[in-house]
Amino acid sequence: MTFGRTLPVLATHGGKFHCDDVFAYTALRLALDLREVGGDHVLVRTRDPGQLGAADIVWDVGSIFDASANRFDHHQRGAPARADGTPFSSAGLIWQVYGERAVAATLRGSGFEDLAAAIAAELDIDVVRRIDEIDNGVSIDGPVVRETLGLAALVGDFNPNWDHPAADGPGAGDAAFAAAASFVEGVLRRRIDEMRARLQAESIVLAAHRNGEDPRILVLERGMPWKSVVFVHDLPVLFTVSPASNGNWMVDTVPPEPDSFAQRLSLPEAWAGLQDQDLADASGVPDAVFVHLRRFVGGARSRAGAVALARQALSVAAATSSGKILERG
Repeated sequence: MTFGRTLPVLATHGGKFHCDDVFAYTALRLALDLREVGGDHVLVRTRDPGQLGAADIVWDVGSIFDASANRFDHHQRGAPARADGTPFSSAGLIWQVYGERAVAATLRGSGFEDLAAAIAAELDIDVVRRIDEIDNGVSIDGPVVRETLGLAALVGDFNPNWDHPAADGPGAGDAAFAAAASFVEGVLRRRIDEMRARLQAESIVLAAHRNGEDPRILVLERGMPWKSVVFVHDLPVLFTVSPASNGNWMVDTVPPEPDSFAQRLSLPEAWAGLQDQDLADASGVPDAVFVHLRRFVGGARSRAGAVALARQALSVAAATSSGKILERG
């Protein structure tokens, strides 16, 4: 985007700020690659119609929503709402236009820029929509609860107290607004990177399963989140093999459903609580290290040993059960 001046002018209301106007500003800065107030852009916090009219982008003030003109207020009659009727806040309005660009800018140079659209869409559902609900006090899911440690409350805490010197005057709260925006940027960047890592792990897990020798055994060359991938994609995995930080290789069982402490298939009962040579003798795997007493995890000193433990566990189960869960898929 180009602006008809040396420094673009971004404007929102002055005084007390909320999560939606701070989040919107953060998204704009990321999307437009703006870093320094007064250096590469001007931030104006005002309700003066003249200053608002002269600004390049205005949000959360001005009584106008016109994305083509970069006006993003949501307080006027006829203000836009989501498809399900949830009213937008300025955060939601800005995100619809600039969200994907903000994510793409954050991912720039990582090699995962192609994930920007998916991450922006998920953030809209999980984060931005929640900001909309709290700012408007409206949710189709029931009463809106403002969590004490939620993002909206934490941003609100940046506002100067009523008796603080920074609470009054023409620049009241400006420094606190900038500090809140810096905080939100850190939160947003970390959330984007967490989602990038999760989506990357999903791709790796699916490829490993697709290329594996046995669909019931998932072998990963690095530790990464895999359980949600198994459930979301309904993979017939019974054991996952992956390296541990201490150099051993782990064999993890798979729960039947998320957050369950049960297992689709436990490690053999005869191995429960055994270690080192006792486990090697019982399992037939020379470098076997241990099996937990509750049989949900075990380990060996090598990748081959851990895979062998998983295969032996399947063989033991097959010898004692004809259940469908043991089918190769």
